[in-house]
Amino acid sequence: MINSTFVRPASFYISGFTNIPHAKYFYVFLCFVYIVTVLGNGFLLSVIYLDEALHTPKYMIVFNLAFADLCGSTALIPKLLDTFLFNRRYILYEACLSNMFFVYLFGFVQSWTLVTMAFDRFVAICFPLRYHTIVTKPAIGVMLLFSWVFIIIYLALLVKLIDRLSFCRSVVVKSFYCDHGPVCRLACNDISLNTVMAYIAFFAFLCIPLILIALTYVCISVALKRIASGEERLIAFKTCTSHLSLIAVFFVPIISTNIASASSYIHPNARIINSCLTHTIPAMLNPIIYSLKTEEVLNATKKLYHRKKISGVTRKW
Repeated sequence: MINSTFVRPASFYISGFTNIPHAKYFYVFLCFVYIVTVLGNGFLLSVIYLDEALHTPKYMIVFNLAFADLCGSTALIPKLLDTFLFNRRYILYEACLSNMFFVYLFGFVQSWTLVTMAFDRFVAICFPLRYHTIVTKPAIGVMLLFSWVFIIIYLALLVKLIDRLSFCRSVVVKSFYCDHGPVCRLACNDISLNTVMAYIAFFAFLCIPLILIALTYVCISVALKRIASGEERLIAFKTCTSHLSLIAVFFVPIISTNIASASSYIHPNARIINSCLTHTIPAMLNPIIYSLKTEEVLNATKKLYHRKKISGVTRKW
């Protein structure tokens, strides 16, 4: 009887906003966000790749974050613009699951990359004499690779579990992309396992990283208090400002949105706007924060600019 009523739809319908005027202006804004994201992250990736002085463990982490930002925005924004600006709201079942997988993948990679950054800052300030023996390219490479592999395996399982659901209620996904929760709620059989997996993902890829980052900064604060000179303490703290900015930009909106959704009613349109900006704005701001606040990137940019200028003059001669 269960097999005879099993329904897998050919496609889902992404509802997006409901009865909101001038919604197209928001999508145009997202187009601008995507252009800035591609330019900013592409620029940061190019600078790190071209300047050998930045081929360090620290900038391996920055490169990984910029790559995840670029891919995450590419997985979400172009499809979103195609869906709503050109009114192509139907998405194939398999394409919907793929969209879900990649949007979550790059978001969770960003989260754990920030943890790796926190580890780098923790060792640099708490164990400065052992920094170059602890934070090595192989060590950082293993940490980043482990996070990628673990997240891919977990998300593959999370998405695969949707295949066991029967969608006999509706095919209208009340979100702006194939979000896990709205898709699962369309099923007419038991989704308790999917819900448990979603909660585990929330804690494993958002809450635990934030807790680990907080613990590293508690240790950093204790270490900074032991520094006698106030000027040295300030210099050491300045090395963390870029990372703290990235943490605030990424975690504050997403945690606030989830707490607000769990504790009170949020209008679907407001929830879509909050969720959309939470997914897209950090990826746009991260390269700007690193380009403007990090002296090594600024110096590398100047060096590459002068090198290009000199090569241009040489060609003319």
